[in-house]
Amino acid sequence: MPDKIQSPEKELRFTRAGQAVPFWIAAAVLAAVAVTLLASSLYRDVNPAVPHPAWALVPLLLAWLAARLAIRMTRHAYLIFTPLGVEIFPFFKPEESMRLVLWQEIHGVEVDPGLTRLTLHHDAEKSSGIHLSLSPILRNRRVLLAKAITGRVSRA
Repeated sequence: MPDKIQSPEKELRFTRAGQAVPFWIAAAVLAAVAVTLLASSLYRDVNPAVPHPAWALVPLLLAWLAARLAIRMTRHAYLIFTPLGVEIFPFFKPEESMRLVLWQEIHGVEVDPGLTRLTLHHDAEKSSGIHLSLSPILRNRRVLLAKAITGRVSRA
């Protein structure tokens, strides 16, 4: 169990919930396929060409994996704005390769007009920085993210 967050009211969390939607849909479709295979197996005595009920385990297992992946994307953070800076969590091994960009390191912020990319500039010339895709974040949360980060950087 992870440690408690010291001041959760002082941070903004953005998850990968936008990426989770296709996996929820895939899990539902695969579960429906498994139920269909199980239901059709009731008629094996009438038509021996109907697949064995064990074949329903394949889409059921895939549905379970897709649902687990969707839950992980919905629960775990992608970006967290804290009083220290911006925490960036990659999808694979986030506990090992998490990146903290301090507010003092950020000299400028750009959000493209389509709200699909966030750029954190490390210098005034805008020659170095970090590009972050905002597509994993739900569309209605991207506006909040853009306002929060531009407001914070403009105060500094």
